[in-house]
Amino acid sequence: QVQLVESGGGLVQAGGSLRLSCVASVRIFSDYAMGWFRQAPGKEREFVAAINWSGGSTDYADSVKGRFTISRDNVKKIMFLQINSLNPEATAVYYCAARRAIQAVTSTSYDTWGRGTQVTGSA
Repeated sequence: QVQLVESGGGLVQAGGSLRLSCVASVRIFSDYAMGWFRQAPGKEREFVAAINWSGGSTDYADSVKGRFTISRDNVKKIMFLQINSLNPEATAVYYCAARRAIQAVTSTSYDTWGRGTQVTGSA
C-alpha cells in the first residue's frame, strides 16, 4: 500500500506562485498513476491534474491549464504541482491521490489519499 503526505501550501498573493509536493511511502512509486484534487469551503472536491506512471502523460482541468504544472520524480518518489498566476479562486485544500492504473480525472477512481495542504490566495 502507498501512503501520501502533501506539503508546500500557504498564503500567496494574487499572481504569485507556489509548488506543492506529495511524498509517497511505497516500494515502487512508478506502479501508480497520481492526481491532484482540491476542495474549497462549501464545495465538492474537484479534479485539478493527473499524471501517468512515467510522467509522459498528463491531464488538467480547464480552469488551471496554462497555469498549473504536474510532474513527478519516480526515483525520489515525489509528485509536484507548480501553481503560477495564483488567484483567490484557487483557495482550497489540495489533496494528492494514487491509483494502480492509468491516470484518471474523477476522485472516485483513486483509492489512496493524502490529508491535504491548504492553499490560500489573497486578493
